[in-house]
Amino acid sequence: MEPLSLHFLHEQAGAHFLEVHGREAVADYGDVEAEYRAARQAVALHDATYREALRITGEDRISFLHGMVTQDVKGLAAGVATYAAMITVKGSMVGDARILRREADLLLDVEPGMGAKVQEFLGKFLISEDAELHEATGELGVLRLLGPRTAELMGAVSGGPFAPLPPDATRPLSLAGQEVLAVGRPGQEGVDLLVPRGGLEAVWKALVAAGAAFGLKPLGWRAHEMLRVEAGVPRYGQDMVETTIPLEANLTNAISYNKGCYIGQEVIARATFRGHMNRKLAGLLLGSTEPAPGTELKKDGKKVGWVTSVVRSPLKGQTVALGYVHRDYLEPGTVLAVGDGPAEATVAALPFS
Repeated sequence: MEPLSLHFLHEQAGAHFLEVHGREAVADYGDVEAEYRAARQAVALHDATYREALRITGEDRISFLHGMVTQDVKGLAAGVATYAAMITVKGSMVGDARILRREADLLLDVEPGMGAKVQEFLGKFLISEDAELHEATGELGVLRLLGPRTAELMGAVSGGPFAPLPPDATRPLSLAGQEVLAVGRPGQEGVDLLVPRGGLEAVWKALVAAGAAFGLKPLGWRAHEMLRVEAGVPRYGQDMVETTIPLEANLTNAISYNKGCYIGQEVIARATFRGHMNRKLAGLLLGSTEPAPGTELKKDGKKVGWVTSVVRSPLKGQTVALGYVHRDYLEPGTVLAVGDGPAEATVAALPFS
């Protein structure tokens, strides 16, 4: 397991740890609900340096990646990020990434344990283009701020007013003597801070010190997962796997329909023209039941789906989940059996909040 760069700081704060696809993450700091409340009501700081990164350099880097992902890369302005999927010729997912266009390169921010897989996939198609793939996880890490008081904290720690960033917009900042890039988060109040690995300790300590006035708490994986599931955001490796087609996972925000050819485009175009997928990711209300991921969902004894992510939701006051459900049973309020019963799941619209 690859340890967190700031393991010792988290240990001092009473953290418990877990492994996510070969990389260490903080599970919690002893009070998951307090961490969750801070993210909902004040501000929370999450060490997301378990994520992995790739860089693409070379004159043809933009045109090359443009043909490899579902999103428009050529139209991406410098300093702007976008979310994209990588799919096979059959339309199934290889992975997903936040792509940031910088002046000298393209930066791909991917899920933990997925960097080598994405690099191998891209490398197979890199033949005569002037483009090079570089492992970049060791160069920078992501520190994530979530909550309504994020902008106040950022203003305090940066020494001036901080206007909230639109989704996927970026802003360079100097924090604790480090050159940091802030990236706006889609659908959530907060920012991601891309920090040089050597500056993580200084930036983390500065945020914690300044954040005391705004109710900041460090946020572990478990509370972060509560927020993710409540927001209806699927995660590759959990809710999306190698057999998933992006449209099944509601990834319309990852797809450009005006960009021209890319690997797997024909499958996406056919599915879009048909107007439906046989199954889609949906929300599930489970009461006190806590089924394991992979548990089947049934209707009249027939399998019609399965569960992928399960959390106890403070927002809903019950267990909620993400799961795939056959299109005939996607109507919110539809009741399905969990496994062989008697527990039930009620289909709900996403996001839950």
